[in-house]
Amino acid sequence: MHTGHLFMRSWWVLALRGLAAIAFGAITLAWPGVTVLSLLMVFAAYALLGGGASVVGAFSNRKHGGDWWALLLLGICGLAVGILTILNPLLTTFALIVMIGVNALISGVFDIVLAIRLRKAIAGEWLLVLNAIISIAFGILILLFPAAGTFALVWMIGVYALLTGILLLTLAWRAYQLQKEGAAASTPGRSAA
Repeated sequence: MHTGHLFMRSWWVLALRGLAAIAFGAITLAWPGVTVLSLLMVFAAYALLGGGASVVGAFSNRKHGGDWWALLLLGICGLAVGILTILNPLLTTFALIVMIGVNALISGVFDIVLAIRLRKAIAGEWLLVLNAIISIAFGILILLFPAAGTFALVWMIGVYALLTGILLLTLAWRAYQLQKEGAAASTPGRSAA
């Protein structure tokens, strides 16, 4: 199975990542005065949910071949960051900023790799590229300005999560539609028009 089929079969992974990002962004923006410790726990939940969804998606598609390993690496990264955050809740603000920035950079790089692999298989891979660019830009911005202050950090994180979530949900919808079209085209008695 090539990357395009893996992408279409795993639309729900993108949807879960998108929903987790939107929930995280909404919570973050609703309570901008949240303490760093609370932000750490909300971020840990977001990283664990997104990472877990990616790992489950990778394992459920490993028998089909393709680039399931990239999805697995993305999931392991998210799980590791979430677990590290829970185990050390008293990390400094600087450590939090570095963890969030590095997570965004790694997610962006993996999304670009996936988009490049998908460019001939689907239309609309630009949404994944746009998500990757936003993730990478956010990661770089957060690492360049770590002393921006907790309040500014909370707003940056919230906006980033909402944008990423919306793009991932849009991409999940497109992948779902492609999967439905592919299933309809392969059903006997239906025309592939």
